[in-house]
Amino acid sequence: MASLNKVMIIGNIGNEPEMRFTPNGNPVTSFRVATNRAYTTVDGERREETEWFTVVAWGRLAEQCNQFLAKGRRVYAEGRLRTHMWESQDGQRHYRTEIVANRVLFLDRRGPAPFSDDKVDETTSSELEPEDIPFE
Repeated sequence: MASLNKVMIIGNIGNEPEMRFTPNGNPVTSFRVATNRAYTTVDGERREETEWFTVVAWGRLAEQCNQFLAKGRRVYAEGRLRTHMWESQDGQRHYRTEIVANRVLFLDRRGPAPFSDDKVDETTSSELEPEDIPFE
């Protein structure tokens, strides 16, 4: 039976991207993205909630995210969910879920700049507008 693990988010960068290198020299960049959801309660009260996601990019995509992303910029990130579990010294279990990105689009007014871990076709990617992104 087939399965699917895919996540797409659009939000604002909450911190400066942090680039590190694995012992093998592979670059990895992580950053936080805030998404907002507005809704009205049963009582008619307007509310907004913010959800924070950690996004991790590897390889060439990590280098591009580190170079071009900055706190406050609007971004589209697509990838898969990965959860880490570890035990602290006091024996408590901790969990962290993150998005491992395979595609990142910069959505600021300067124009979207698509980056992914796949080779990008420059002739078609420059025509992509934020309105073209599903679920926006």
